[in-house]
Amino acid sequence: MSSQSLEDGGTAPWRDQRLSPTERAEALLPMMSVEEKIAQLVGVWVGADASGEGVAPHQSDMISELPQWSTVIQYGLGQLTRPFGTAPVDPVSGARSLAASQAQIVAASRFGIPAQVHEECLTGFAAWRATVYPTPLSWGASFDPDLVEAMADRIGRSMRAAGVHQGLAPVLDVTRDYRWGRTEETIGEDPYLVGTTGAAYVRGLERAGVVATLKHFAGYSASRGGRNLAPVPMGRRELADVILPPFEMALRLGGARSVMNSYAEIDGLPVAADRGLLTGLLRDEWGFTGTVVADYFAVRFLQTLHGVAEDAADAARLALRAGIDVELPTVDAFGDPLVQAARRGEVDEALIDCALRRVLIQKIELGLLDEGWRELPDDVASLRFDDEASQDVALRLARESVVLLRNARVLPLSVGSRVALVGPLADDPMAMLGCYSFPNHVGVHHSDYGLGLRIPTLRDELARRVPLLTHEPGCAITGEDTSGIPAAVAAAAAADVCVLAVGDRAGMFGRGTSGEGCDAVDLRLPGVQSDLVRAVLATGTPVVLVSMAGRPYALGPEFDGAAAVVQAFFLGQLGGQALAEVLTGAVDPSGRLPVSVPRDAGGLPSTYLAPPLGRRNKVSSIDPTPAYPFGHGLSYTTFEWSDATVVEPREDPTAWPVDGEVRVRITVANTGERAGTEIVQLYLHDPVAQTTRPVVRLIGYTRLPLAPGEAAHVTFGVPADVASFTGLAGQRIVEPGDVELRFGRSSGDVAAALRLRLVGTERQVGFERELLTSVRVEPLVAVPQSA
Repeated sequence: MSSQSLEDGGTAPWRDQRLSPTERAEALLPMMSVEEKIAQLVGVWVGADASGEGVAPHQSDMISELPQWSTVIQYGLGQLTRPFGTAPVDPVSGARSLAASQAQIVAASRFGIPAQVHEECLTGFAAWRATVYPTPLSWGASFDPDLVEAMADRIGRSMRAAGVHQGLAPVLDVTRDYRWGRTEETIGEDPYLVGTTGAAYVRGLERAGVVATLKHFAGYSASRGGRNLAPVPMGRRELADVILPPFEMALRLGGARSVMNSYAEIDGLPVAADRGLLTGLLRDEWGFTGTVVADYFAVRFLQTLHGVAEDAADAARLALRAGIDVELPTVDAFGDPLVQAARRGEVDEALIDCALRRVLIQKIELGLLDEGWRELPDDVASLRFDDEASQDVALRLARESVVLLRNARVLPLSVGSRVALVGPLADDPMAMLGCYSFPNHVGVHHSDYGLGLRIPTLRDELARRVPLLTHEPGCAITGEDTSGIPAAVAAAAAADVCVLAVGDRAGMFGRGTSGEGCDAVDLRLPGVQSDLVRAVLATGTPVVLVSMAGRPYALGPEFDGAAAVVQAFFLGQLGGQALAEVLTGAVDPSGRLPVSVPRDAGGLPSTYLAPPLGRRNKVSSIDPTPAYPFGHGLSYTTFEWSDATVVEPREDPTAWPVDGEVRVRITVANTGERAGTEIVQLYLHDPVAQTTRPVVRLIGYTRLPLAPGEAAHVTFGVPADVASFTGLAGQRIVEPGDVELRFGRSSGDVAAALRLRLVGTERQVGFERELLTSVRVEPLVAVPQSA
């Protein structure tokens, strides 16, 4: 085909929408030179800062002088990295600038292929003046996948309207050690909660037309000592049963079209070079057909950090062979080093073609190769990233994720009470934001622009509702200065009740106490905050301890004197309002812990997913029992659980076929005087198995709002596949034998247990197994009378 006919485009088969994306990609691929092919496998990060104040690991080491823009795009370009998320830019101006860049990319190359544009979007579109939503730990605390899906839909709509095609979220790492700084980015410590919530996020983003990118595949959160990028001493069974299920759920139930590799090395093999994981498991076993993109600089890290590659070309070869399709954030090892290696025959061009095929198919699916594709949206002049509908979702999610851990009748705050508000988080808008929010992630380097949003503090919102409010910070989040503690003590002593706000400041690479690269030595509150807590508790004034943090901090005996304890995990831009509403009783608390709250700052790591010897026992002096267990949370009303029963099978209610389903039911009633929401949780207990098993693990849950006096039947339909685990032979199996299904208010508070027996022969299951426990809620006319 002549150059002229390529430029015409009208007759080019890769632009023919009557053909399938695969057919269109196959028509284009053989016409491209090696340089043109590889240009589609890289991103370019224009304007990235190399001064050392980076937002990616080793950014100052890895960002160097890029070639001239005209040189970079002469053969085309795979991706544009974060045009909105690198520096503050007005939404309309940013969209126009992005469109101009796309026009140049299209005009410069033979085939006129636009770049795919990606941005961060974990707590909202990471752009200036975009809505900041609660962090993933708050999503988990809400136990509300439907609302998370609605949030992701709002995020995706704002991104797509700006010309962005791919979002680097959600994070599906199951947290294994709370000292890890990125705990705030995880949804929780349970794979079922992470998977169901993460899949909901994916559905919302993908429905809006944005490619969701699953992070970080896999094992990143299980690093030794909770240190970022540290080696992962994890066996394949833990990987299969704890780490991988959320990714399976997000792919099958969410429809994610991209996966990002983990920085981790598992048992000495970096994931970026692990063909068995990125190709053998992800593609061959699971059938994933989307793109695998490299976490930022992960390809070159095979040389510079892991030491398994000799040079950039060798790193590119290893990553490409493993299954990485696109190098992010900017052209490096997949640039000239890969081109030259391909020319020398050191890299099989078939590997390049394999990656390119997936990249082209995804671009075609996004409409980037269609005749009608346009660089600039028609309604760009009215583009806004923060609107009332988005704020409403952010506020609802913040309200649902506040967790009331303890309450000795001090909450809600009494009308007319004199309230002292103390603590370093009380009047700090950044206390609401996670490390991947734009103001924290990027805005801190551009203070002249301001936050770009109105982010009321807890003090702002509480002052609107509590007329007799005094405020003293007491101390800073970090540092050793205790000079402000006496004033805080005096304020608390003169009040009827003291609200004490402590916790974290999110940041990056040591610039915060929580966030990427901000790992903790132990789980004591940062700085002298514990000194402040002890001093205020000593006044005798009832204290409401509010933890506003990115991880659970140990709340051991020294905090037992608090009359109430409230946990909030970076609630987003309207978190101050949500917290104030819960404290004053305008909103009933309904959040539940997505992570356990430890009692002791040491004795780590430990989560609730532990076998018997991982719990308190007689052979160790360390007691890992948490202060508050996974799933715990209180309300301002009371609930009664009763009449647990097996609904199906009816003939023998205890017999659960290894290839069948059991349906179990419990009745829950609101016996209090105000409306509230109970979180009904279902746990599996497997007392005897061929490998050690967690004492309990979550397999189902639902939010249940009830008016005073209202009751409902909650029925769970549990496929036997949900009881599967990795057996002795390394395959996932459903094993016959005795089990219990436990209805729990939390993982540590069992309301009722039903003994069952899985019957039949051992059954092997795989990626196509049933993943979800169904839930059915049937309202009752009146509260059943207790016996």
